[in-house]
Amino acid sequence: MAEAPDFPPGDGPSSGISVSLTAGTLHAIRERVGKRGVSAYLEMAAQRQIERDGLDELLADFKAANGPVDPGAVADKRAKLTSNPPEAGAAA
Repeated sequence: MAEAPDFPPGDGPSSGISVSLTAGTLHAIRERVGKRGVSAYLEMAAQRQIERDGLDELLADFKAANGPVDPGAVADKRAKLTSNPPEAGAAA
């Protein structure tokens, strides 16, 4: 049997699978996207989770190489990125 091509998330042909969801979760999805939008919604949710997993791996690698993050440095960077100065008395 030939090996399947390696597609990145979001690319390649669609393939049907069976998934199990709780009734409440399925109801909430259908309320948002309708009955015919469930597959597309789950595809996007899976892609977001894959991105988050990748970010978690990058953060773990960074922490392993550089040690724990300095909360004060993070607050300073956040303030610069958002143009909001850190609050006085914020925990460092």
